[in-house]
This record gives sequence, structure tokens and C-alpha cells, in this order.
Amino acid sequence: MEAKALWLLVVVLVLGSSSWTVAYQGLSTNLCEVQPKDRVDCGYPEITPEQCNNRGCCFDSSIPGVIWCFKPLQDTECRF
Repeated sequence: MEAKALWLLVVVLVLGSSSWTVAYQGLSTNLCEVQPKDRVDCGYPEITPEQCNNRGCCFDSSIPGVIWCFKPLQDTECRF
């Protein structure tokens, strides 16, 4: 009987913990097509791509000397 209770506990913990780990989903590519000169900083030094994207920001380290973690287009456009 104790073994069944232990297995039930293990199953509950495994199923419960799977909801804690949310799969990373970045922003759509077109929202991150911000010209390098127009990028608005959204991160901090040494930020990882995952940390940047978890903030709702875009990450592109392919262009040296410009901001790598930046706000997507929807956040940089003027709204009147």
C-alpha cells in the first residue's frame, strides 16, 4: 500500500512540475525587424537571449556595436 502511495505522489509531482516549465516562445520575426539605429534598449549587460525574450523583447547579436536586446516594433512606434 505504501508503494502505491509513493508512486501516486511521484506522478502528481511530475505532472505538476511540467506545468511550471513553460516552453520558450519568442516574438514573431516581423516584430523584431527593427533597424539597428532605431533599437530601444530593453536589457542589461550580459543578458541572455532567453532572459531578453522573457522580458518581451527581441534579441539579435548578429550586428556588433548595436543594442542586442531591444523592444519590438509595437513598442517603438509612435502612437497618436
